[in-house]
Formats: sequence, structure tokens, C-alpha cells
Amino acid sequence: MEFDHMREVDAALMEASARYSFVLVPGLYDSGPEHWQSFWQARHPFWLRIAQSNWNVPDIDRWVGAVRRLLGQRARPAILVGHSFGALASCCVAGDRSHDIAGLMLVAPAEPSRFEAEERVPSLALGVPAVVVASHNDPVMRFPRAVHWAGVWQADLVDLGEAGHINAEAGFGPWPYGLRILHALVGHIEAARIQGQ
Repeated sequence: MEFDHMREVDAALMEASARYSFVLVPGLYDSGPEHWQSFWQARHPFWLRIAQSNWNVPDIDRWVGAVRRLLGQRARPAILVGHSFGALASCCVAGDRSHDIAGLMLVAPAEPSRFEAEERVPSLALGVPAVVVASHNDPVMRFPRAVHWAGVWQADLVDLGEAGHINAEAGFGPWPYGLRILHALVGHIEAARIQGQ
């Protein structure tokens, strides 16, 4: 049953990739080979992934610039899938309205003040369908703050319980449930676009 459902999810995401650019935005230090972002990239050929020369300096403008460079070469609306610091950069790009962002999946977003990014990260509705995936024992953002930011951004909240930083160290390798969250987000994006026509 689970296998059949994942086949449906995979097929639906492949089909959606004809209309959207799916972009992975890793956090600080990039996402290693055991991280769910890397598994997802290997699973589907449609993934794009930001590139930059230095992943070790938490400079929000460097991250935003990397997203913009990638999107500048693409004509389709983008769905950004950001982890941790990459989730903050994804919010900034959506908030700037500089590119056509269709939606955002923000996994374990970092607390902006930890990285002196609170002036840069938008503190208002992002204006596109978004989902915040949060954990109760994430060392990079306390759960009440994740609830707060989801409300500020007008994003749906998915509560994973005790899930650490939702990364490889916390046991999130292939993470098929995350792909199901993404599939649901695509459904919300499509519905919003139909309403907006």
C-alpha cells in the first residue's frame, strides 16, 4: 500500500516538473550524501540545486544570490525546498518578489537571530502557498518559534514531533513522508493558481 502510494507521489511530482522548477536550497555546510535533499536529488531527475563556492559562512545574501542565479536561468515558476539556513534564504527570495516563486517547503528553518538575519528575513505573509516542517527538539529553532514563524509567513505547519534538526544526523535519509508533504504542497499551489486566474 505504502509502495503504491509513493509510486503515485513520484508520478505526480514528475508530471508537475513540466510546469515548475523544483529547487533544493541546502543549509549551512551543504547537505551531505546521507541527507534527504541528496536522496531526493538522486531519486528524481528534475531537481535543481543551488551551488556556491563557500557553504561555511552563514551569509544570507550569499544564499539569496545563489538562489537568484539559478532562477535567472529558468522560465518556469519555482518551488523552493529549503532546509535550515536555506529555508530562510528561500523566504527572502519569495519575499523580494524578484522571481516567480510558486511555493515553499521550509524544513527545520533556522532561527533568524542566530545568524543576524532577522532584518533580512521577511516578517510578513510570503504571499504564496508554503509549509513549515518543524520538530519539537530542533536545536536551531525552538518549536514555539517555528509555530510563530509559520503564522507570520501564513504557512501551513507540519509537526514531526521529536525529530531533531530533520537532517541525516537525526535519521532523515530518503524521507518518503517529506515527498508526500511536497506533493500536498503542489496540490495547494495548483488550487491557488486556478483561483487566481
